[in-house]
Amino acid sequence: MKVVIVGTGYVGLVTGACFAEMGNHVICVDADREKVARLNRCEVPIYEPGLEQVVERNFRRGSLEFTEDLRPVLDGAQVAIIAVGTPPREDGSADLRYVLEVARVLGKHMTGYLVIADKSTVPVGTAEKVEAEVTKALTTRGVNISFDVVSNPEFLKEGKAVEDFMRPDRVVIGTNSDRARNVLSELYEPFSRTRDKLMFMGA
Repeated sequence: MKVVIVGTGYVGLVTGACFAEMGNHVICVDADREKVARLNRCEVPIYEPGLEQVVERNFRRGSLEFTEDLRPVLDGAQVAIIAVGTPPREDGSADLRYVLEVARVLGKHMTGYLVIADKSTVPVGTAEKVEAEVTKALTTRGVNISFDVVSNPEFLKEGKAVEDFMRPDRVVIGTNSDRARNVLSELYEPFSRTRDKLMFMGA
C-alpha cells in the first residue's frame, strides 16, 4: 500500500518507518529542507531506540522515501497521514494552521480516493474542519473525488515508540465509513495478527 506521511517529527517518522517495515511504500513529507536532506542521508534527527536501524533498512531497500513536496507523491496513494505540529496558542488551544494547510494541499492535488488520517494532537471537531478544507479545494478544482477523514490517535511512549508501534495494545480509529475501515484494516493487519487490536469508533 502506498502511504504518505506529512510531518517527520516524533510521531510521523516512527509511523512512516514502521509502516515501511511492514512492506508498505511510504513517503514522508516535511517542509524543512535541511531535515529532509539529513533523512535522505539516513541521519535520524531524534533519538529513539531501534528507529535509526528501521529507517536506514527501509530507505536502502526503497520502501521509505523523504521529500519536501507533497504534490507529486499523492498519485496512487491510498492513505495520507497528517502528523504535523499543533503548537499551543496563547490561550492554550491548539493551533491548527498546519493541519488545515495540509488539508488544503491534499484537496488541491489528490488524484483518487484517499483516506486522510489525523495523527496530530487535535481537539474534537478537527475532522470536520479538515473535511471542509479538502472539499473546498476539490470544489475550486471542479473535480469530484471521494475521500474520508478519520481520527487515528497515537499512544507512543518515548524510549519505546518503535516497540509500541510494532506491537500495539490497541489501534483506535474513528470513522463512520466502511470504505475507510476496510483500507485501514488492511494497513494495520500485520500489527494484529495474533489478536484483533483494531478498535473502530464512530467519528
